[in-house]
Amino acid sequence: MAEAQGVSKATVNRLWQLHNLKPHLSRTFKLSRDARFLEKLTDVVGLYLNPPQKAVVLCLDEKSQIQALDRTQPGLPLKKGRCGTMTHDYKRNGTTTLFAALNPLDGKVIGECHGRHRHQEWLKFLRRLDREFPAEHELHLVMDNYGTHKEPHVKAWLKKHPRFVCHFVPTSSSWLNLVERWFEELSEKAIRRGSFVSVPDLQQAIDSFLVAWNAKPKYEPVGDARRRTRERGTQGARSDRAHSQNNTLKWRCVFGLVSMRKRIWRHSTRSYVRPLSQGLGVRPHGRSS
Repeated sequence: MAEAQGVSKATVNRLWQLHNLKPHLSRTFKLSRDARFLEKLTDVVGLYLNPPQKAVVLCLDEKSQIQALDRTQPGLPLKKGRCGTMTHDYKRNGTTTLFAALNPLDGKVIGECHGRHRHQEWLKFLRRLDREFPAEHELHLVMDNYGTHKEPHVKAWLKKHPRFVCHFVPTSSSWLNLVERWFEELSEKAIRRGSFVSVPDLQQAIDSFLVAWNAKPKYEPVGDARRRTRERGTQGARSDRAHSQNNTLKWRCVFGLVSMRKRIWRHSTRSYVRPLSQGLGVRPHGRSS
């Protein structure tokens, strides 16, 4: 761009900063094309906020193809002034699949690992959930649209067990399933930085993380968050107003310094910013003389 306009790179960079342009950044996105998106979204969110009486809500999913990676050399531990290290290359020692069910009420997770990812393993996991919870409670399952969840044998089993009620999230909307967030916790704290010599070693690490998580779930249920917000009420609003008043003078000073700095900079650069911005088809800042 600088070469095409006949200016320096610093001038182009300065104009980018003026107009808050960041061409080196980009964001990914994915829009759901599900024809029943609104209906499914309302169903799942309503289930989180207002679950049925005498029912248990579970967020189900599988984390497939978890690799047991063994680093080629031992890494150095964390110490003062130096972060932990690990080699960039690794040796693959097999994979495993984790089936997990998150209870949004208390944040606890039921999970088990299997070597394969088929409807047979999915049925085994459903049978375990059937044993874990009392028979008088309905189980509302939030899950995605993966083919294993809608396999004919699975549908037949669910038909024979009417207390299982399935709620499918819209396509390309896995963010609605709360267990996905727990999978991220598992990856960051137990898998990504680990070194596993075998699949059983990896499964043991996952089981240990499950036990530690369920002993003290780092999770705030939706109902607790809403109740805490209501209890905060007027006291919280009053403290917020006081805090805002105490910070008013400080922020006025900061904004005043920033505004003064901008005026000084525009005055010093007005002589050459205006011709360049006109050449690029950009309206210059500040008043024209």
